[in-house]
Amino acid sequence: MRAFLAVAEELHFGRAAERLGIAQPPLSRAIRQFEQELGAELFHRTTRQVALAPAGEALLAPARALLAAAETAQQSVQMASAGDVGRVRLGLGTLSSHRVASRLVAEAHRRKPGITVDLESNVYSEEGIARLHDGTLDLALIRWQTQPPGIAGRPALFERPMVAVHAEHRLAGRSSVTIEDLRDESFILLPTDPGSTIRDLTLHWCYEAGFSPRIVQEAPDSQLVSALVAAGMGITVTYDSVMAHLHDPNLVAVPLSIAHDPIVVYLAHREGEQAPALREVLAAAEAAVPTPIPPPHTAPKKVGARHTASPSAASRDATPASHQSSAPATPL
Repeated sequence: MRAFLAVAEELHFGRAAERLGIAQPPLSRAIRQFEQELGAELFHRTTRQVALAPAGEALLAPARALLAAAETAQQSVQMASAGDVGRVRLGLGTLSSHRVASRLVAEAHRRKPGITVDLESNVYSEEGIARLHDGTLDLALIRWQTQPPGIAGRPALFERPMVAVHAEHRLAGRSSVTIEDLRDESFILLPTDPGSTIRDLTLHWCYEAGFSPRIVQEAPDSQLVSALVAAGMGITVTYDSVMAHLHDPNLVAVPLSIAHDPIVVYLAHREGEQAPALREVLAAAEAAVPTPIPPPHTAPKKVGARHTASPSAASRDATPASHQSSAPATPL
């Protein structure tokens, strides 16, 4: 096709051969073979001139379009291989992951505007881990208690537990509360399925304090849980990252004073994944969301048997990842 276009545009076999960087005889043979394959004469040839035959005239525009499409395809492949274009699918939970995800996506767009980051919210940890494994997600902002096999990640956010109460609640004016202060409260929690780290932590802390929490309502996401608290229905244990996004005058967050293992949101991806677009997004994440320093208040609690959450309790919130953590994840 390229040889045909050169002759059609030059209307001279010698100049066309020079343009293609080949000798004239091979070019003439290539055109004759092409005509034989098409079953039509493309050029009228005389000793003095070369002119397009009707079949050649008909082929000219499609040939140019095909050649342009081939060049575009080649450029697209080269850009994809270099990580200049592509698509990365990022799963995240609700409020706690929004700030981290937005910084990551903005930096990735600034560096590589040809890469599209598809955001999918309400992807919590159990689902996020499964979808990283099956390839329907490339990145996820998630919590885990034990690092899942085949998943690499690094901390993107450390969180503090908070107690959310109504503004007129008896605990609203406190500088902090203990888990024992919540013994007689009505709890509003996230459901068991698809797995909530904060729910598991809440239950664990209450059991360790010697009581079972009275759960009066479950809600599917942190926003709705907080809205029910603001309506005066009960209290909940949540994260500071969630409360930072809520601005309801009827809602007050009080720090929960309790020794605990680090509560970490990880930026996670499949171990060994080398897709060029993902590589570039992970590089952007390193700049936009550097690994934070663990806060000192997260020293592990020195108690007997450590609570083991159900396998589905990986978490309800998702956050970014670029390399595997150097050691297994600290249990939450």
